[in-house]
Amino acid sequence: MSRILAIDYGQKRTGIAVTDEMQIIASGLTTIPSATAIDFLKDYFSKEKVEAVLIGEPKQMNGEPSESASIIKGFVTHFTNHFPDMKVIRVDERFTSKMAFQSMIDSGMKKKQRQNKALIDEISATIMLQDYLTRKMF
Repeated sequence: MSRILAIDYGQKRTGIAVTDEMQIIASGLTTIPSATAIDFLKDYFSKEKVEAVLIGEPKQMNGEPSESASIIKGFVTHFTNHFPDMKVIRVDERFTSKMAFQSMIDSGMKKKQRQNKALIDEISATIMLQDYLTRKMF
């Protein structure tokens, strides 16, 4: 089988998570500068078989696109231009950053560690991916 990769794209940083080859477990992979995302993905796709990519879709509480939606839409266009054959799945990313921060607290991370925004982005991507896997199973 092949992996599913999740991208939590932001203006500065991009969190990336990936499944195992059996698509059972989501794990944080890394956080990279957003400007390097396409190059990182080209390299990753050359080494690993990826079936689909989840890209977060930022929404407000009322379901309307958030302020950052246009930035992410631009990234999705850029992504599909570079990887036209890759299946892209947009997923609601509301609350993932808050959930990531809470999971850091729950796991006993010290305050200094919880201030690592790059780690929050990676955990957010992992939460998006695990949520997708859970919904896909049912």
